[in-house]
Amino acid sequence: MPWSKKLNIEIILRIIGILLMIEGFFLLTALPFSIYYSEDPFGWALLDGVHDFWPLLLSALFTSLIGIFLYFAAGKDVKKNLGKREGYIIVSIAWIVISVFGAIPFVLSGSVTSYTDAFFETISGFTTTGASILNNIEGVPKGLLFWRSMTHWIGGMGIIVLSLAILPFLGIGGMQLFIAEVPGPTPDKLHPRITATAKRLWGIYVMLTIVETGLLMLGGMNLFDGLCHAFGTMATGGFSTRNTSIAGFSPYIQYVITVFMILAGTNFTLHYLALHGKFKDIRKNEEFKYFIFIILVATLIITVSLIVIDQMHPETAFRDSIFTVVSIITTTGFVTADYLFWPGALWFIIFGLMFVGGSAGSTGGGIKVVRHLLLFKNSLLEFKRQVHPQAVLPVRMSGKPVSQDIIFNVLAFFLIYFIIFAIGTFVMSLMGLDFETAIGTTIATLGNIGPGIGHVGPVDNYSAIPAIGKWFLSFLMLLGRLELFTVLILFSPAFWKR
Repeated sequence: MPWSKKLNIEIILRIIGILLMIEGFFLLTALPFSIYYSEDPFGWALLDGVHDFWPLLLSALFTSLIGIFLYFAAGKDVKKNLGKREGYIIVSIAWIVISVFGAIPFVLSGSVTSYTDAFFETISGFTTTGASILNNIEGVPKGLLFWRSMTHWIGGMGIIVLSLAILPFLGIGGMQLFIAEVPGPTPDKLHPRITATAKRLWGIYVMLTIVETGLLMLGGMNLFDGLCHAFGTMATGGFSTRNTSIAGFSPYIQYVITVFMILAGTNFTLHYLALHGKFKDIRKNEEFKYFIFIILVATLIITVSLIVIDQMHPETAFRDSIFTVVSIITTTGFVTADYLFWPGALWFIIFGLMFVGGSAGSTGGGIKVVRHLLLFKNSLLEFKRQVHPQAVLPVRMSGKPVSQDIIFNVLAFFLIYFIIFAIGTFVMSLMGLDFETAIGTTIATLGNIGPGIGHVGPVDNYSAIPAIGKWFLSFLMLLGRLELFTVLILFSPAFWKR
């Protein structure tokens, strides 16, 4: 649909309604854990404020009913074609709407006292940021903790991609939704039909989640902890069911989570190629090679530093180093050690990794390795262009030329990203935060990382941030998850011109 045509309000309402019905279903998946871990599962939680069964059930019913209402309010003769405007609007609004409704059970149960905190926790989950306001995670009812982790899992691969996988009619024009939600400069299609691509992506996602859950249970986790941590790992989210995150678990579990964080931070197209035995194509992928290279180099430097300076045991130093490096670069945010107590020089490495991000087409947030590579390659070629101004020197990635449009997109992304980072730091400083914490909150939410530096470090949380600051940081989380343009384009006057 050209930009000049009338906005298709009906299809927007219908798809938002469908997404709310899907969310209502996922809310119900937390009920078995609420029942199992409650002595009185059918106690009226709205009165005693203890149980989470009724808050979850009522939230699921209310969310589904609103979804049904929006679905039918769109009318019977809905035009199913989606234009660019509808795609951007649906994706941006959908993530806000599901967070608005997903926060309800936290408030109804009394586990979170204010809606601001509940919304912050929920959008942090859906955007896979992992920034929490909970001071006593283990005191929260298990059903709510499961829903909290489920928000990660839904948001990791994306609720829009899920809808494309299970609702074939969205395949008509569905590419607009896919482009707006999937991270990276360009979306990878595994099949000519976008519905088939969505199914393959979610299939791989589910398979890896099941495998990790099984391996975690072999290491001593129960089904509840195994699922919650697998959700957090594969979504690169970072919500744990423990106050100490992953620090209280065995080395085996820490290594398993490390491996699966790497898998989650890798382009899912490569997993698809691996399943089909196309390992030669994987070896050619430059982004993957540099992704692994950055992890290994950073891990080596930090490990040696911890052994030499802090006299740490070699295995512990290596395990803490690789876990932290992988957790930060993939923007997962799980914690096994407080890196703020490491030698000051290592802070620089950790802080730098917060600006890297995972691979394009992964569940990881941040800038993405491929954008750094393209920027670096284009900068080097600029020297040759100065010497040979008439030569045509295209940037190549994995042996293939990259279009100039993508290069311009990457350059614009970097400029806007760092402008937002600077503005965000300034805004948080105005709210009374010290400069270090202002930087930490901004990059940790914009990059969907979770733990930052300052008073939002790996052993702290965001509960002390002012209410208005939490709403601002929630906006940064959304910007980061949808990679800036999808949200910011809505503020452009040209977007709304008919």
